[in-house]
Amino acid sequence: MTMNKKILLALLAGTLLQATPSYAKSVPLTPVTNVYVDDHPLQLAAPPLMLNGTTLVPMRQLFEAQGAVLSWNGPSKTVTATKSSTTLTYRIGEVTANLNGKMISLSVPGKIVEGNTMIPLRFVSEALGSTVKWDALTRTIRIGSKKEDFSTTILSGVNLRSKPDSSEASPSLRLIPTGEKVQVIREVNALWLEVRTKDNLTGYISAKPKYSDYSSPALAEQQGDELIAYGEKFLGTPYEFGAATGQTSTFDCSSFVGEVFRHTLSIDLPRASYDQAKEGREVGLDELRKGDLLFFSARGLEIGHVAIYAGDNKLLHTFSKERGVHFDTFDDKWKKRFVTARRMF
Repeated sequence: MTMNKKILLALLAGTLLQATPSYAKSVPLTPVTNVYVDDHPLQLAAPPLMLNGTTLVPMRQLFEAQGAVLSWNGPSKTVTATKSSTTLTYRIGEVTANLNGKMISLSVPGKIVEGNTMIPLRFVSEALGSTVKWDALTRTIRIGSKKEDFSTTILSGVNLRSKPDSSEASPSLRLIPTGEKVQVIREVNALWLEVRTKDNLTGYISAKPKYSDYSSPALAEQQGDELIAYGEKFLGTPYEFGAATGQTSTFDCSSFVGEVFRHTLSIDLPRASYDQAKEGREVGLDELRKGDLLFFSARGLEIGHVAIYAGDNKLLHTFSKERGVHFDTFDDKWKKRFVTARRMF
């Protein structure tokens, strides 16, 4: 073979390698036959991939099988997994992750392949406190998980449902009584949790705070969004001092707040703002989040007005016959009259 032909073949080979899709390089050279978590086979939405000696598997099944509660931000492709005192935050495609506030490195980044979000099995499992063993003879990965985390207490009897839905389309599997412990598998949305009971039933319970002591920053953010979204439906509704409860054609400040909290999260608040200010726990202005209540002096009273904090330095409230329910900026005018902020969930 002449030197020119050798050069031509080399150039063609380089072109073919560059044209090969990145996911094609992930095809396992030593295929993983099985993945077990605590001696139970892990049912995966897509086969494991091997990339540079690292096994990647679909994200959701790996997290949930090890008892982690998963929150996914689609636009930023960021996953946050919480298990007991461990919080892992990772953005797909990056080579670092945040584990309890500390940056740690991945040997191989996660990636999205044919619609499946694939993440490194060993990295995730060990970050969650599990052990990982490779059985070369059977080509099996065995994960030892500390997933028996029945730390969430039921505060008020709640139905365990087959679907995250309270309609007849989602029958109750059984009533979980007050005091029983459950394991939260994941936050479905602002209003539903997927849980496992000690008698190994898996289903859905209401995420409203009256039913369990479970909480997380991600869930609180979603519930705050729900409160504001419901409150916005009443923008422009007329103001009436002393408005009757149980109706939504008029509001005063405290009846509006009471309606929003009762309807959205089943939180029953006292009728008057000065009594509402005794509920929940006090928070500082530097830690406000959506859904916190802000109380102000008004009408010669130390506390005579209440507003819902809507995020981004905004208030959602009512006090004016001209404007009814509306948004305001939490500016110096309001800060001069500010008394306290209370967190109800």
